Amino acid sequence: MTPGRSSLDSGYDSARETDESRQPVIIAALRSPICRANGQLKHLRAPDLLAPVLAALVETAGVDPADVHDVIVGNAVGGGGNVARFAALQAGLHVTVPGITVDRQCGSGLDAIALASRLVAAGGNPLFLAGGVESISTAPARANRNDDGELDFYSRASFVPPQFGDPDMGVAAENVARGFGVTRERQDEYALRSHRRAVEAARAGCFSAEIVPLNCGGKMVDSDDGPRASLQASLMARFPAAFVPGGTVTAGNSCFDADAASAVVVTSLKRARTMGATDGLLVLGCDTTGVDPQYLGIGAAHAAGRLLDTHAVAARDIDLVEFNEAFASQTVACLEYVGIDPERANLQGGALALGHGYGASGAVLVTRLLAQARSICSAEGQGPLALAMISSAGGMGTAALLRYSRL
Repeated sequence: MTPGRSSLDSGYDSARETDESRQPVIIAALRSPICRANGQLKHLRAPDLLAPVLAALVETAGVDPADVHDVIVGNAVGGGGNVARFAALQAGLHVTVPGITVDRQCGSGLDAIALASRLVAAGGNPLFLAGGVESISTAPARANRNDDGELDFYSRASFVPPQFGDPDMGVAAENVARGFGVTRERQDEYALRSHRRAVEAARAGCFSAEIVPLNCGGKMVDSDDGPRASLQASLMARFPAAFVPGGTVTAGNSCFDADAASAVVVTSLKRARTMGATDGLLVLGCDTTGVDPQYLGIGAAHAAGRLLDTHAVAARDIDLVEFNEAFASQTVACLEYVGIDPERANLQGGALALGHGYGASGAVLVTRLLAQARSICSAEGQGPLALAMISSAGGMGTAALLRYSRL
């Protein structure tokens, strides 16, 4: 099965020089530990989470720090000030390397990678560091200024104009559960499976190579702290509805907030080969679309469906799927909407077990896909076809279609 022509470029043909210089490829991907907000990483601000990942990424990929064209970073609830530039300098990159911070809320990290890929496809043979970061623990308090000058603090920003409803995330997850017929039992079953898969993967050392340990107050944090080995179906069933009286979405089948950072190296196939890279994820295409904000959790499905249609790829032909599990209800609904059996997604667990670091989560998906593809690919030739999917506040979704390949 051959994917359709990329929306990033005119298509990939290794025999043509112009395509090699414009075909985006991800040659390295790393992340921090993913830890519960106000937990082990609570004293690290966003640049403190991201800078060690960027520094390790440059070293791992054999990149000359002065050769980085730009650092593109997603961030959702930070304090502004262009965290990408700050973290780049903190990581030891050359002062000539700029930085840009993007905000598509939960999709920010994946959108940062998509932006870098599109810039590679535009030409010039560049190299980017792209990803996302979120320190929910140190996120600043936010306030609007009233007419009298007094500050009116708020817990979250408004994502859409009031006539569109702008529901809270949990309420929107209930809307999806009800609208797409995802029962409480199915949500609990999916969430429990996510924990069990993550626990098993951690025990097998599947996360070790992708995690950059962080020094927090003199203590090295080198592993995720979310997956619960003791979680049982009987306990899941006892959680009450968390957002809507009599609802089906609970604390047990919802993700928890987390502090995290993740980033990748994106460059052209031509440059990757010149650098001596031996494998990577070819970026075949990316798409983002909007949906009704009342059902914001379904955004990823619409983006992924359109992307697969564009490339004439059937859902059954996708080998690896990473979906950001903000809520079990929207995860099941999105996967089934696209035509993917939920059993086939997030084979080593997802955000329900690992946590959701908002702006970092989309980049974590890509980091996980590269690690998994490397573990199952044969010695030569093209490997698994992969799909990353994430929904965002305000009623949006982003998806990326990737192919693992030896270079």
